Amino acid sequence: MPDDLQVKDEPPAPVLLVTGLSGAGKSTALKVLEDLGYEAVDNLPLSLLGPLLAVPGGHRLAIGIDARTRAFSPELVLQAMAEHATPERPIRILYLDCSGHELVRRFSETRRRHPLALDRPAGDGIAMERELLSELRRVADVVIDTSDFSTNDLRRAVSMRFGAAGHKSLTLTLMSFGYSRGVPRDADLVFDMRFLKNPHWVPELRPLTGLDRAVSDHVKSDPAYASAFETIVGLLTLLLPGYAKEGRAYLTVAFGCTGGKHRSVAVAEAASAALVEAGWPNAVVHRDRAIGAEEDLPEAVSAEGERKGLE
Repeated sequence: MPDDLQVKDEPPAPVLLVTGLSGAGKSTALKVLEDLGYEAVDNLPLSLLGPLLAVPGGHRLAIGIDARTRAFSPELVLQAMAEHATPERPIRILYLDCSGHELVRRFSETRRRHPLALDRPAGDGIAMERELLSELRRVADVVIDTSDFSTNDLRRAVSMRFGAAGHKSLTLTLMSFGYSRGVPRDADLVFDMRFLKNPHWVPELRPLTGLDRAVSDHVKSDPAYASAFETIVGLLTLLLPGYAKEGRAYLTVAFGCTGGKHRSVAVAEAASAALVEAGWPNAVVHRDRAIGAEEDLPEAVSAEGERKGLE
């Protein structure tokens, strides 16, 4: 992923409840929010939630609350929010989600027990927790699915959404990905770049990525590239004002190729530059570039690379 993401976002909510599945990254998210100027409290007892929300002040507050809390009840959380939220001090929910398979892998790798299944397989606890938190997920203001995220990916995602104060506008993210690792769960629009000629078949380009000039030039030399790219950017510049007008706060546009290393990366970078020029600031995320997945035949499925577990 690039190290120089610059995204304009709406002003952070003064109070942010951080919740979600165990192992999905709540601790990491709270640490990022603390770095961004929030006063962060983790694993707050439910009996203290109402009194804390009642404390006056304009400081930004991030509260971690989840199924680890004794006598946890989503209904009591929502009741406390309803009693203490005001137009001047809104209360928002950030929900960290993740696939069951990935959560099992993380618990296995870290040798941690699931808090709801101390004497049973982690999968049992994950299922129970997902059901318990379903209402909070349904009403959450922001849901981040960390199934394909490293710790750094999650840090960037939280920073993009809550880090920069500014005018209320559409936060646009462009993402490259490999179909061999699945379509991103949070993608709103998806463009398939597998019709372009594959740099994998050029030996000197194979170890490079779409961030390298040689690969980018190779992709752009395809006879179909220019008209397709112009059409895609034209479609996006046509649609984006409508999304913004309808009140969408976040939009993710994904570009896919087989391995997520060459074509999708090159096109996402080019689209980012074109959209900035058209007046649409954006962040670029290359989900699979660092995995090293190779682009073989269109039907190929690369071996799943190791990902760091999230706290």
